Amino acid sequence: MIKFDNVSKRYTGGHEALSAISFEIGTGEMAFITGRSGAGKSSLLKLILAMERASTGALFVDGVNINRLSRRQIAQHRRKIGAVFQDHQLLFDRCVFDNVALPLEICGYWPQDARRRVRAALDKVDLLRKERLYPEMLSGGEQQRVGIARAVVNRPSIILADEPTGNLDPDLSADVMNVFQQFRDVGVSLLVASHDISLISNLDCRTITLEAGKITEDYRGGGG
Repeated sequence: MIKFDNVSKRYTGGHEALSAISFEIGTGEMAFITGRSGAGKSSLLKLILAMERASTGALFVDGVNINRLSRRQIAQHRRKIGAVFQDHQLLFDRCVFDNVALPLEICGYWPQDARRRVRAALDKVDLLRKERLYPEMLSGGEQQRVGIARAVVNRPSIILADEPTGNLDPDLSADVMNVFQQFRDVGVSLLVASHDISLISNLDCRTITLEAGKITEDYRGGGG
């Protein structure tokens, strides 16, 4: 599903964010990328989203080399991916339903089909009964679940999450991870960047550790 083959990423000025990275994430696999701030976690996710290009090496998603995609192909590529962020990035002048529906509006879905998809996504994260509330009326954990619903409303085959529990307490963090595990169980591949070692260890999933842009450990837990 996702394959890094000796990938490096260098920025202007010579800073190397990633150095000779190689690993694979299979279909229906949930893995964590961990490491200190500046280790290269966000850069790695940006490469998968084609927000940036690798300096050397090859990155494949569904067998396609991302470095060779045209601008039009990049837009199509991103429709396969649901992205979840630490700060939710919700629109506070739109209700929950409309926030989740936004990607479908952009893609031009028929309203009837969009409504069905939005309600299915909200039901998956247990927020269907709050579809007409506004984000400020929700808890932090609920806002994050709205972000997850928006990320999966297109039914992506991959979910990327960048510090999705960074602002949540342990109980809410566990709730978010339970939602992710439900998507894994139906064949979605998930790659989650997180520095929350205690949360990761409790889930017993595969953990890839970055340090100064290099993989220092790739541990496969029994649960993922």
